[in-house]
Amino acid sequence: MKSDLDQLMAARQLAAIVVTGEAHDNPPRAYLSNGAHVTGGYIIKRPGSDPIMIVNGMETEEAAKSGLQVFSHADLGYAQMISEAKGDLTKAGIALWGAMLRRFDILSGRIGIYGVGNLHSQIEFTRLLSAAYPAYQFVGETGLTLFDEAYVTKGEDELLIIRSVAQRTTEVVAATWDYISGHRADGETVVKADGSPLTIGDVKRFVRRALLDRDLEDTDMIFAQGRDGGFPHSRGEADMALQRGQAIVFDLFPRQLGGGYHHDMTRTWSIGYATPEVERIYQQVMDAFDIAVETFRPGIEARKLQEAVLDHFENAGHPTGRSQPGTSVGYVHSLGHGVGLNIHERPGIGHLSPDKLVAGNLITIEPGLYYPEQGFGVRIEDTFYITGSGELISLTEFRKDLVVPLQDS
Repeated sequence: MKSDLDQLMAARQLAAIVVTGEAHDNPPRAYLSNGAHVTGGYIIKRPGSDPIMIVNGMETEEAAKSGLQVFSHADLGYAQMISEAKGDLTKAGIALWGAMLRRFDILSGRIGIYGVGNLHSQIEFTRLLSAAYPAYQFVGETGLTLFDEAYVTKGEDELLIIRSVAQRTTEVVAATWDYISGHRADGETVVKADGSPLTIGDVKRFVRRALLDRDLEDTDMIFAQGRDGGFPHSRGEADMALQRGQAIVFDLFPRQLGGGYHHDMTRTWSIGYATPEVERIYQQVMDAFDIAVETFRPGIEARKLQEAVLDHFENAGHPTGRSQPGTSVGYVHSLGHGVGLNIHERPGIGHLSPDKLVAGNLITIEPGLYYPEQGFGVRIEDTFYITGSGELISLTEFRKDLVVPLQDS
């Protein structure tokens, strides 16, 4: 969590971190700015100090919503730098970095650069910074970065936002259930009032509007019917008509509008009725879900939850990634993952995961079985928070019913 940043900086021997890039789709920036949506600029943090924002003068009012101390480019003399650089914005940008570092008493040392932007520009700009300011060492990271480590646990301020996103997401799923249930069938095809088929595209448009009404945005939901649901990340075909008796994997993982915290949940539905085979598989997946929750203990190695689910599925005769590495049917993925400003964060919950599950983790539990050639897939997913007292609390408050009734069912 954010209180770990100083320790994480010390472990990397960083004199400061600088976050660059736009606010949208930039988790490190959203993390330090408390979600303030500012175009461009920088956030600087020194060990033992709160972050500071440096922004264009037009952005100072919006930046102030972050609760951070804010400086404008004008405060650092940027207009004069542009003039001296004869309009060369790259040279002026190099000068601005020097002014920022000096202004905030960062006179030498390792400077960690984070954020999202164009890689080709960042590489060249960092080379120019290093040439201009030899007293500093400008560094990046691969693998598990400083921010990735901080994201692993969530603080109370983050949890307030996360709970709100979860509530609004489940409201959308409930509204989607009601939307589908409000239709009727003509034979096996679900139809609208005018008799035309209700399609996956219709449902997705409904979901996106419902999300926007709640200040959330879609991040490429899954609504995959029949055979498509047998491929875990198939998004579904927009022009496919909804059919009675076919399993639908509905995986919704929206985030705050403009970029921010996510919620992740999956339900499997069958409209009107479910086939006996889908009912059987659905129950096995529900049992796996319950086994994972019951296996949890605070501090447990994450892989033990996955191993319990693998044992369950393998005992029921299903191939898994452990029993048949590389299998494309049966249980083919890990049990879950961390969630936050990124849809996939640590800890990972796979049978090779090195992580432990501790207070402050926000994780998914999402067992599934996939048989595309048999015409279905089934997945169930909730997002859970591990409290300070070690309780595993689901934030996904929506029922796990399989069959969605229709008007004439």
